[in-house]
Amino acid sequence: MRKCPFGPTGMRVPVIGQGTWMMERDRAASVRALRAGLDAGMTHVDTAEMYGDGAAEELVGEAIAGRRDKVFLVSKVLPRNAGYEDTLAACDRSLRRLRTDHLDLYLLHWREQPPLEPTLRAFDALMRAGKIRHFGVSNFDVGDLEEAHAIDRRIACNQVLYHLKERAIEHAVIPWCERHGLAVVAYSPYGEGNFPTGSRTLREIARARSATPRQVALAFMTRRPSVFAIPKSSDVKHVLENAGAGDLRLTDEEIARIDKAHPAGPPKALPMI
Repeated sequence: MRKCPFGPTGMRVPVIGQGTWMMERDRAASVRALRAGLDAGMTHVDTAEMYGDGAAEELVGEAIAGRRDKVFLVSKVLPRNAGYEDTLAACDRSLRRLRTDHLDLYLLHWREQPPLEPTLRAFDALMRAGKIRHFGVSNFDVGDLEEAHAIDRRIACNQVLYHLKERAIEHAVIPWCERHGLAVVAYSPYGEGNFPTGSRTLREIARARSATPRQVALAFMTRRPSVFAIPKSSDVKHVLENAGAGDLRLTDEEIARIDKAHPAGPPKALPMI
């Protein structure tokens, strides 16, 4: 599977990863799906304390038992649990649910009014304690990124909404992240029920490339070296379809066709769900 540099530290992780929000609805099926993804090389597993009030983290802990060293494990702290002491405590709770002694990456889930400095200072303390290897942010627009980067330049990534019908991050967020060495992690790359299933362009390219329209869309979303995607993976069939997109390289002509059929639209404030 194609690899991409992750942030300024030189980490390397899959272009296609796995997200776990809502996976707690069917625990056994979700565990099977996660393990199938790991077997297929999708070793980046993304979760958060918010998903199912910790149930998704417990599910991931079960799924990766015995193979923790094969997983690039990511979780997130809620803004209400941000700050210095609260972030330290939230991370410990996540580690217990995940049955591990460290996270590969820890993110602030989104920005609220409290100052960023105490949370970033907590991330630094967690890194020095060996409880996290790297830290980043999620749902940050350029202004918030600039503020965070001025406090600590070690921020590894920004996890943001990105799919064919929501390409706002291409205008400012992706260019800013590329200039400053941050990876862009695309969540909901299929649009959470908003996928353009009727797209003639996607169908034609998929047919010509012996792929599926979703694989073509995923390849388009990850066409830039700075961007990789974490589609939700709750069904083994879908997991394997996602994994199959990792080796699909679109030509410049195919990228131009998709761009014309599904344009980015005008700049606007950062969307999130």
